[in-house]
Amino acid sequence: MEFFTYFYQDEIKRFFFQKPQTFTKYSNRELLSYGLGATLYMPATRPNIHQEILSKKHEGLTSLVIDLEDAVGDNELTNAEAMLINELLKLNAELKKGFLSYLDLPLMFIRIRNVEQFKRVKEQLADAINLLTGVVLPKFSTETGEELLMEVRRIHTKQHPFYAMPILETAKVIHKETRMEELMSIKALLDRYKEHILNVRIGATDFCGLYGIRRSADTTVYDIAVLRDCISDIINVFQRFDSPYVVSGPVWEYFSAKKRMLKPQLRQTPFRERYGDEGLKWRAKLIDEHMDGLIQEILMDIANGITGKTIIHPSHIKVVQALNVVSYEEFIDASNVINAATGEIGVMKSNFANKMNEIKPHYYWAKKTILKSQLYGVLHEEFTTIDLIKKEVYV
Repeated sequence: MEFFTYFYQDEIKRFFFQKPQTFTKYSNRELLSYGLGATLYMPATRPNIHQEILSKKHEGLTSLVIDLEDAVGDNELTNAEAMLINELLKLNAELKKGFLSYLDLPLMFIRIRNVEQFKRVKEQLADAINLLTGVVLPKFSTETGEELLMEVRRIHTKQHPFYAMPILETAKVIHKETRMEELMSIKALLDRYKEHILNVRIGATDFCGLYGIRRSADTTVYDIAVLRDCISDIINVFQRFDSPYVVSGPVWEYFSAKKRMLKPQLRQTPFRERYGDEGLKWRAKLIDEHMDGLIQEILMDIANGITGKTIIHPSHIKVVQALNVVSYEEFIDASNVINAATGEIGVMKSNFANKMNEIKPHYYWAKKTILKSQLYGVLHEEFTTIDLIKKEVYV
């Protein structure tokens, strides 16, 4: 897998100071945890999933989740399981015929409801489970979490790594009086299985459902007070420097245009300065497609240390991945901080003469930035993420 495969090689050279590197499920876990990018969810009842993967239908897709949980009605669960198993067995047969290899596959996960279903699906898939990078564990809790993680550990091998991605979305996590105890208990549990945890995900839709809230296309998760407070505590617990996890951004669930209620969230200035009148027209197009709310939420995710995002429409892929690219200034600052971490100095002026880089306080940030830069790449100094988002991508 590689980000930005919808760019021609000459475009990659033009835009990128350091181009994105390839990765697979066999990559180092710490690096791979940053490589989910835009993770596309699709219900297990979707027909011809294996053909979509074979044909690489969705440009730029690097990770996907086939969902057996909330995207599947209770009355269609048996059929959904059968369809999922059938699709993966077909894909495995194509692999055995030599039409593709494990390296050609996106990072693939299934989202399961409980450990009984997990075991049932695993048994029916047999060696086809090696197609998967792992399993998504919804409504993760201390009560049921360990049994699920033990099952993940049984599947995992050096030859075929298998990871878990727990989703924090239960009442105990969102309710203020139980939140910190539950988060700390989950953290202690995950620490015991850390080599099998790829990242931690936030279930904003389930959280909102517990309060009868649904955010609009003009509203980010950070505008919903109860969500903002909970996300803050999740980051506080799971991104501490001594034993950190990559935390992934919650789903953005809008993709169709409707009449707006609130002021657009994209400032005119960056578009006007970059592309003049054409830039303003393109900004208007993004607003019409409800991309401005998504862009604002991703920027807030990144500002809060969150990497990657759950998506439900392929048109979101390029936006999520473009905004996670490391700027030239960030890369140079991060590289200088790491290179200076010898104990000889404590602070130095940035090469860009606009900030001070303190070695100890900025070291953890610098390490994360370098890891992201390996996967998402580094832009040349004269380019911005606007240039990447402007690229037309077939959906």
